[in-house]
Amino acid sequence: MELRHLQHFVAVAEDQHFTRAAERLMVSQSGLSASIRALERELRAPLFVRTTRRVTLTEAGRALLVEAERILAQVRSAHEAVAAVQGVLRGTLALGAEQCIAGVHVAGLLAAFRREHPDVEIRLRQSGSGALAEGVSAGRLDLAFAYRVPADGDQLRSVPLTSEPMTVLCHPEHRLAALGAVPDPAALAGEVFVDFHPDWGPRRATDAAFAAAGVRRTVALEVNDVHSLLDLVDENLGIAVVPRHFRHKRTSLTALPLKGVDEAAYETVALLPPERATSPAARALITLLGTPETEPGEAE
Repeated sequence: MELRHLQHFVAVAEDQHFTRAAERLMVSQSGLSASIRALERELRAPLFVRTTRRVTLTEAGRALLVEAERILAQVRSAHEAVAAVQGVLRGTLALGAEQCIAGVHVAGLLAAFRREHPDVEIRLRQSGSGALAEGVSAGRLDLAFAYRVPADGDQLRSVPLTSEPMTVLCHPEHRLAALGAVPDPAALAGEVFVDFHPDWGPRRATDAAFAAAGVRRTVALEVNDVHSLLDLVDENLGIAVVPRHFRHKRTSLTALPLKGVDEAAYETVALLPPERATSPAARALITLLGTPETEPGEAE
């Protein structure tokens, strides 16, 4: 099995199209098809279901994709480690981050990294915490800034960033605005909620807080960006339970402390793979962050 076969396979799996993958790899479509056929012959299993519009992975293909991504990430790390020993940091830094993550100024951090390591290509992916953790585990991302969930410590190392309480945001004319503080999640029963998709850190923190309090809630207005959430609350279409730092993003809204929940309900971390799989670029970024790493299971 050749590395180029795995590289070709991953590209087709990502693009779900042979022509687009061939263009990205700068190889001929016939050569790419031959490479995939050679891999399928060696593994004695079809890897893709081919149609006229796109290709999708078979069960065997999905199994191979996980391992292929890890192998290619390790090969890349090996090349970068040798370059680092020679005094030059090269290669790629693949970083994931949630939108408006607390505890780190991502743009400023990446600017400082580029000044120190101009030969490293930076790639940034924004997504929910679950998808980011999966990306780090699979080797697609070198590290990610995300919401901390207990399962993270089972496979990934964590660098604590910050923790903060949850806050209720509402329109100044909403009935809650006069309270000064919300006593507990039960006081919000029956409210219309605006929130993010379930994979987002703030949504996970809010769901966990309400579940711990034994209070059911329904998210009627679900969004995938911070500004849409604030706009909906600003129009008095619902309330939102968000990390405390969100209150500074729209000062026209009323921010109320949410009592009766864990004061450190929203915790953010940098997620990294095991030490042996951590790229030199990821280590350099964490050094700039200036926070010590913890082994799996340490940071709770």
